[in-house]
Amino acid sequence: MSEPYDPASEGAQMSFKERMSYSDYLHLEKVLDAQAPLSSAHDEMLFIIQHQTSELWMKLALHEIGAAIRSIRADRLEPSFKMLSRVARIFEQLNNAWDVLRTMTPSEYTEFRDALGQSSGFQSWQYRAIEFMAGNRNLAMLGPHKHRPDLTDRLETILAEPSLYDEALLLLARNGFDIGADAKRTDWRETRVENEEVLVAWQTVYRDPQRYWMLYELAEKLVDFEDYFRRWRFNHVTTVERIIGMKRGTGGTSGASYLKKMLEVVLFPELWTVRTRL
Repeated sequence: MSEPYDPASEGAQMSFKERMSYSDYLHLEKVLDAQAPLSSAHDEMLFIIQHQTSELWMKLALHEIGAAIRSIRADRLEPSFKMLSRVARIFEQLNNAWDVLRTMTPSEYTEFRDALGQSSGFQSWQYRAIEFMAGNRNLAMLGPHKHRPDLTDRLETILAEPSLYDEALLLLARNGFDIGADAKRTDWRETRVENEEVLVAWQTVYRDPQRYWMLYELAEKLVDFEDYFRRWRFNHVTTVERIIGMKRGTGGTSGASYLKKMLEVVLFPELWTVRTRL
């Protein structure tokens, strides 16, 4: 019988008294001590970890979207493609997480739902930041964050600058395309409206992708991002309806009905309309 394998025999570090360990680097004590169920229900731990990990993925999405915006602004499109591809994959991960949450039944959720009080994913400031950075600038959604001036300031900083889609349109303009009213915008806080000139510009790009390859590739990266973002929203609706039916959400929204309305929001409208025009 062979001896048990000892990693130290091949040079693996086994003593970390004066070295930085894996746990030290990741601050795992903070992460793993952050789950504090308020009930004795078995499934509350699932609910907490589902939402905490989602917030971590959203933090990374914000990191990548911000970097993509800066790259497009600087006409450095290749790095932005990598960042936007990563954002799409992040939302794929977020989509997969709903499959785990859907293992919880309505009966199991009822055991701890009252412990949530008025807290709700509707109040996620990071999700709001992603929407604002992408271009859905519904100012009414600042409301749930007014009790936190620090968070409101962070969201207002995002609203004060062009969104991801705004930067894509300004890039079109720098490349000689007429983008109509979008070329004259100075107030970035408001959600823009679909624009015929922008639609024609994207139509030109899609009709000659070899000539406008970089713009074409950027357009497809944006569509890929929104595709996964829509799937995430759809899976959210399905999960909520499966677990609480048509009951109101803990945060006071109409629950699944509210989420279904959000499915109608389009982040990059001309990039979807252009498919009908081609």
